[in-house]
Amino acid sequence: MFERFTKDARDVVKGAYAYVEGSGGGGQCVEPEHLLLALLDREGSRGSFALVALGLDERRESVREALREARRRAGLTQAETDALAGLGIDVGEIVARVEEAHGVGALAGDRKGKGRWSGRVSFGRGAKEVLERSLRVALAQRDRHIGDEHLLLALTLRPGVPAEVLADRGVTYESLVRVLYGSGGEAKAG
Repeated sequence: MFERFTKDARDVVKGAYAYVEGSGGGGQCVEPEHLLLALLDREGSRGSFALVALGLDERRESVREALREARRRAGLTQAETDALAGLGIDVGEIVARVEEAHGVGALAGDRKGKGRWSGRVSFGRGAKEVLERSLRVALAQRDRHIGDEHLLLALTLRPGVPAEVLADRGVTYESLVRVLYGSGGEAKAG
């Protein structure tokens, strides 16, 4: 599948790996959040154009902060946190207690201070789903290659923290399709 990726899409994947391997991401697997962080770093590509057109350019740091906060909550979306609150479970209190006992970021799964992990960085299940869905999105739009815009569209289609964070800032599948393809690009890839 990677042979169908444009240079911009490959750069997003490389950037996601860099977030995992460097201090920015933590963990052993590339996850959808890492793909979104790498997309936020892009300039001059179709995906970055769409984000700028939807006003996300000046709010990139708020996206990064929202991803950091979700990571501290062990990857729970705000909707999941709210649902648990409805059951009387205060996720913020749980996070505070765990961090008090085990340090800040304990629920994030970061490996800081736990020795070097010698394995290879791989794709987590969620990132694999985004990559597979990006192919379906490209095919639905009748595009021959998978660009970073298809990765962005796929992120908005997959339920989870990246889609929620983007939607909270007005970046949805529908708004991206309008910006990227105009009114004629209404095909939705599941």
